[in-house]
Amino acid sequence: MDTAAALFPPRQELVEKPIATVLVVDDTPDNLTLMSALLREHYHVKVANQGEKALKIARTAAGAPDLILLDIMMPGMDGYEVCRQLKADAQTRHIPVIFLTARADIDDECQGLQLGAVDYITKPIVAPIVLARVATHLALKASSDFLRSKSAYLEREVALRTLEVQAIQDVTIMAMTSLAETRDLETGNHIRRTQLYVKALAEHLREHPRFAHVLTDRMIDLLYKSAPLHDIGKIGIPDAILLKPGKLTVDEFEIMKTHTTLGRRAIEEAERRLGMRVAFLTVAKEIAYSHQEKWDGSGYPEGLRGDAIPVSARLMALADVYDALISKRCYKAAMSHQEVVPIILAGRGNHFDPDITDAFARIHQQFHEIALRYNDDKGERESNRD
Repeated sequence: MDTAAALFPPRQELVEKPIATVLVVDDTPDNLTLMSALLREHYHVKVANQGEKALKIARTAAGAPDLILLDIMMPGMDGYEVCRQLKADAQTRHIPVIFLTARADIDDECQGLQLGAVDYITKPIVAPIVLARVATHLALKASSDFLRSKSAYLEREVALRTLEVQAIQDVTIMAMTSLAETRDLETGNHIRRTQLYVKALAEHLREHPRFAHVLTDRMIDLLYKSAPLHDIGKIGIPDAILLKPGKLTVDEFEIMKTHTTLGRRAIEEAERRLGMRVAFLTVAKEIAYSHQEKWDGSGYPEGLRGDAIPVSARLMALADVYDALISKRCYKAAMSHQEVVPIILAGRGNHFDPDITDAFARIHQQFHEIALRYNDDKGERESNRD
């Protein structure tokens, strides 16, 4: 014999195929003896002389059978009921059942097959027929188990990849938000508060006829994650303007207004470097570019009016103004929630979408609770431009 062949036999010789286990269920001892003698040369054989015992064996995780040969006429629980319970249990429903019975009536056979049995063999048995059918159904089960295992594996892989993509999205937004914070001295609490305001408004409006088709679970999640990027364009505003403690001149304010365009460009540049348009950044671009638009068309950068303004930007507009008013800035003192609410409501139909303003009117106390929970520390430096 070739030495290499002896040391390294073919792969199939190294791996033994596992021996299948067959459970025989019959209340007659002679039948159990006969079937055991026929099958044990080829398979592991287990026996049960009543239905309850058969179910207990089948539900044993470590020793569950690969196939069950089941008699119908048994005292107590008959074979039909055993089969019915097997197929109703997620743990045992995939075990093939072959009825092995003296009943030869067509109606009996139909009933067995309707309950989920894969085959029906009448007694007295013909040994080669029994062995052939057992082998066939074990082979079919092996194929079915493989496909089911493959499907479960693919489902896990899809779930894992989905989590990875979600993580990449979250990290991208966090990284871009951190970049914006390095150019702006306002606290991270402003970002946290505004995203919670936006989420609260969106959840309140999700059943509204005008917004139900837009504010899906997925969209609300994107709004929540994208809101921190509303002022990312400030990374392109010169320090002399962005950090100016006093009021901006007309020319300076014109430059400040470009942060909306710069914000959208920054996100588009990130997409360009990735080499593709990224769906989850669409909402971020809308918010960054259009959150300074006003319902009556007097906002910027395009002077959009009414429904021409993206819903995401309309939600952000109200959230951003509310937080700017309640926050202390170098050029102004913080206003109380009670002072701010009438100002926001006065913006209904001119600055803000009327229905979004009405939603704020109903949940403004929720805004107040968010503001209190994420209040800025007194010692932190604040930005003067929102």
